[in-house]
Amino acid sequence: MRARLPLLLLLAGTAVLYLWRLGDSGWANAYYSAAAQAGAESWSAWFFGATDPAGAITVDKTPAATWVMGLSARLFGVNAWSILVPQALMGVASVWLLYATVRRTAGEAAGLIAGVVLALTPVAVLMFRFNNPDALMLLLLVAGAYCTVRATEKASVRWLVLAGVAVGFAFLAKMLQAFLVVPAFALVYLVFAPAALLRKVWHLGAALGALVVAGGWWVLAVELVPAGSRPYIGGSQSNSVLELALGHNGLGRLTGEEIGSVGGGGRGGGWGRLLGAEMAGQIAWLLPTALVLLVAGWWAGRKGERVGLALWGGWLVVTAAVFSFMNGIIHAYYTVALAPAIGALIGIGAVALWRKRQEPVAAAALSGALAVTALQAYLLLLDWSTVLAAVVLILGLLAAVGLFLVTVAPAVVVVPVALVAAVLGPGAYSVATAVTPHSGAIPAAGPARGNQPGGLVLAGPGGTVTNVGRMGGGMGGLLHAPTPGEELVRLLRDNDGFTWAAAAVGSNNAAGYQLGSGEPVMAVGGFNGTDPAPTLAEFQEMVRSGRIHYFLGGAGMPAETGSDASERIVEWVEATFTATTVDDVTVYDLTAGAQP
Repeated sequence: MRARLPLLLLLAGTAVLYLWRLGDSGWANAYYSAAAQAGAESWSAWFFGATDPAGAITVDKTPAATWVMGLSARLFGVNAWSILVPQALMGVASVWLLYATVRRTAGEAAGLIAGVVLALTPVAVLMFRFNNPDALMLLLLVAGAYCTVRATEKASVRWLVLAGVAVGFAFLAKMLQAFLVVPAFALVYLVFAPAALLRKVWHLGAALGALVVAGGWWVLAVELVPAGSRPYIGGSQSNSVLELALGHNGLGRLTGEEIGSVGGGGRGGGWGRLLGAEMAGQIAWLLPTALVLLVAGWWAGRKGERVGLALWGGWLVVTAAVFSFMNGIIHAYYTVALAPAIGALIGIGAVALWRKRQEPVAAAALSGALAVTALQAYLLLLDWSTVLAAVVLILGLLAAVGLFLVTVAPAVVVVPVALVAAVLGPGAYSVATAVTPHSGAIPAAGPARGNQPGGLVLAGPGGTVTNVGRMGGGMGGLLHAPTPGEELVRLLRDNDGFTWAAAAVGSNNAAGYQLGSGEPVMAVGGFNGTDPAPTLAEFQEMVRSGRIHYFLGGAGMPAETGSDASERIVEWVEATFTATTVDDVTVYDLTAGAQP
């Protein structure tokens, strides 16, 4: 028990940080909360990931994350805690799995350091307290790394197949982003597994097959169901999961050619993007340090440590390169995918160098790594707390000198000061993240600021970003869900005999009204109103057959690409029905007949 006490303290502290005042964020991302609500009421909506119980359209991701939230909502009711707690628990499990993975290659101390770094990475605190799909994806990818390490130890095809299964299910959480770790996993097994090359190639083929089955069964099931018997696939222009995976959530993110986007991408930002103002506070606290320790740790490391460095180094470099140079829409919170690799590299590299600390090169590398850490934290803290920035810089530089003069400075003093200097900056930023409620489609880690939450982040020249304005339509918007007033809620709940209590352009508009009233609300056009679901003819037929009671709000943002069906629907509604105002929302009663 005493041997496990540091791990238990780490997990307990992580749980407190991730669960403390979790309900303050309310519905967090109402888009996914509405899908969880729908899944709690309808098994069909749950399976397909529909945003409303009647199943008009799905979220623009594969639905594994909403499966978890939907089941939790079924068990514990539809509320903020039932939706957000699963993500927090995934965070605790990710820290534990990262510890276990690193421990197998570099020992207990390295595992604990890796776990602490992950737990205190600001963007990780943000996403494990939020209900985007990233939490589940990250947990599954760390599980895949654990299985890969186990497979590499004894050339075990069973463990390698399990790694493929984990990555495949991560695809069902966030599609092609999950595959960024595959090159690192495959290369580590090919280089380090103790078996003949042909046998290792066969094992990798089996793992690839497991990945395809684990990630593809749901895609196949959806493609086999007739379009009229399931919801429209949100984020696609042809009602196809394959188009969604390869286009909007796949190659389109790399090239910038995202059909249906409300804003185009720009040129990739280059390596400086991750260190720029938009992303640095999320992930860059220890990113330079991780790169230093990757190189220095490889020099100092043993074979097992090099296995870990190769795996996590490959994870970090490939993912960072894609994020740095992709031309499509990118959000700062995507960088949470880098956090496990950063933590692992710091844990493994620091332990490897500490073992050789009597050698001048190792001492200089340790000292330099800590100095880089202190300087980076100082720069990131300056616009928030100059006092804390100064404290971190002073402690870090003093500890860096102590690490360099390791034969003179007492380790019992230097090591604690070095650890405090390394985690104080991101730790304080993480606590500030935890006490700040977050909502909307694009959250950001850190203390509350006047510009939070931000707009739609588009990759631009030189790493610049653009905020896309909100969509019109009553009180809602493209990125933020409305909170309906009491009179509007009463109106929507008068829903006897209707499939949908109302329809509104954009998924966040619809989500706010649905969560507030508990009644199904159709998201016309999907997330940003640019999906051809429904078409004008289909919408007119649903109105004629008495399936939709009200239409809420007005026109959405004009589409640069994709369908203009939602604009045509709005024009028809405005020209055909009489508008009234309820709680500052424009309401059209679709059963009241046409206006003169």
